[in-house]
Parts: sequence; C-alpha cells; structure tokens
Amino acid sequence: MPVDSTELEAKVKAMYRDVAEHPHGEFHFEMGRAMAERLGYRGVDLDRVPPEAIDSFAGVGYYFQLLDDMEGARVLDLGSGSGMDSFIASLITGPGGTVIGLDMTDAQRAKAEALRRRHGVRNVTFVKGYIDAAPFEDGSFDVVISNGVINLAVDKPKVFEEAARLLRPGGRLALADIVTEVALPETISCNATLWAACIGGAWQLERYKQAIESAGLKIMAEQVNEQYRFLSDNAQGATKKFGVKSISLRADKI
Repeated sequence: MPVDSTELEAKVKAMYRDVAEHPHGEFHFEMGRAMAERLGYRGVDLDRVPPEAIDSFAGVGYYFQLLDDMEGARVLDLGSGSGMDSFIASLITGPGGTVIGLDMTDAQRAKAEALRRRHGVRNVTFVKGYIDAAPFEDGSFDVVISNGVINLAVDKPKVFEEAARLLRPGGRLALADIVTEVALPETISCNATLWAACIGGAWQLERYKQAIESAGLKIMAEQVNEQYRFLSDNAQGATKKFGVKSISLRADKI
C-alpha cells in the first residue's frame, strides 16, 4: 500500500511549520549553523545570510561546490523552506542573477519573504507551489537546486521530470537528499510520520539515480555526506539497519 498522500502533505506542512516557527524545538533531524558549517557551508557566506533562515535550515548536505560558475544564473530552489539556500544562491549568482524559492508550506515561505524584505535582498523571490508541478515555463532556469526535500515527494520521478522540463538545455540540477542502501520495508515506507521526518520516503540509491537519468538528466558528480546525522533513536536505528544516508549530486540536462 502506498503512503496516504493527503495525510503525508498535512504532516509535512505541520512539521515544517514547526521548523519555521520553533527552530530550537525537538526534531528527528539537526538544524542550524553548526550543522550547516559541518556539511560544508562557508562561514563567510553564512555571515551574509539572515541568521533566522540559518536557524530553520533543515538541509541534509552541501552541493554548491558541484556547480560551475553561477554568476548571472537563473536559479530555482525546490522546497526552499525558510530560504537559506536561496539566499546563498543569491550571493553566488550576484546582482545579475535571479533566484526563485518554491515551497508549499505557508509558514516557511512567509518567514523567508519577511527575511528577504528585512535584509533588502532584491534578486530573490519566494513563490507558493509544489515541486512536482512548478508554475513556470519550460526552460526557464539555468540551475535547479534542492536540499533534503525530494525524499518527501510521493512521486519522485515526476519531480525529476519537472526539474528537467524547467531547465534549459545544458542546465544543471544540484541537490542533497536522503537515500538508502537497501529498500525500506512497508512498515516504514507507508508511515506518513516517518516520511515527514525525511526517512520513510527515502529511495534506494540506484533507484533514485535511475529516476534522475530516466527524466533526461545525466549524473555528472555525486558524493556521500558523511557529516550528516539524524538525532532521534528511531532515525538512528533506521540509519544503521537500512543504510539511510545523505548524498549530494549534480545532473545536467544534455
């Protein structure tokens, strides 16, 4: 039986509303600046990002080092949350670039937009929407990024097909996400609460990469993010038993 998509959406929105509004609460996963720096984010970049966005950063890896020159690029951030990666991308693209953060959770998007206005960030926009049905024209972006989000999607192939549609020829997808070494049993993969915690929806790595390439993207680079770790006992148990881990990768639209 597949996970109940309506229940899953409600649980994901509730969890990430808490991430936006109560970032120092208890979660299955780690958040904040210390974790971001451990994953590879540069302190000099984080110093230029609204600290409240960093507090609610729930990403699982660093991937910007996998991208070539992004100056002036048009960037889409799938599942942008409270905006940390979108703000980082805006620094890298420079004033000639544009960044759009797409997120379905109102509280996350409202927080990101308030921070954008307060800090006078002019080349970033935050838009409401779903990562498997983005409201943009074909070929609108040079780069699509995503961090710890696609594992939450019920239809992952559709998300990768959407990323491929949105990229121009030669465009680049760069992401970090949670995957597994072996397929998860139904007791986990059908549990909406564990999906919302970034565990239950994780796909086996080879299946995940095949979905990317089936969408018309070619994987160019990948790495395991050894510095990422879950916090709760349940999540740590799944990590050991099923090889749940974080990866970063880049795939190009040929």
